[in-house]
Amino acid sequence: MKAISMILLTIFLGKSCSNQAQNDMANSTIQYTATTRGFYQRIIINNQKATISRDRDEKETPIKVTISDSDWKELVGYFQKINLEELPNLKDPTQKRFYDGAAIANLKIRYQDKDYETVDFDHGFPPAEIEKIVNKIVSLAKTEE
Repeated sequence: MKAISMILLTIFLGKSCSNQAQNDMANSTIQYTATTRGFYQRIIINNQKATISRDRDEKETPIKVTISDSDWKELVGYFQKINLEELPNLKDPTQKRFYDGAAIANLKIRYQDKDYETVDFDHGFPPAEIEKIVNKIVSLAKTEE
């Protein structure tokens, strides 16, 4: 009987942690921005929805999409692995943006009424610690082109 109780408790706690991560992500706002003189892209993710803007002057209406359950689960998994306190200290792997070799990009996360932001990095070359989530966010915008 104790063994069954322990198994059920373990399953319950495991599910609870997963749901907590999804709730945390649902109550967060993630914003990815990439910009150069001739290119602009801003992707805002909030509560399983993405808003994609390609017009820096906001004259065009942003595209709003619902993120599929599988993509959302993937984003939640990547979000769980991010150390938010370390975001401002991440090292950019390349400096192509200094000579117009890449757009200037950054990632901002608003979590529990606190903002976390990376230093600028090259669009397409994010720091390794956030590479998976950034690539997933950018891929969501590519499917809407």
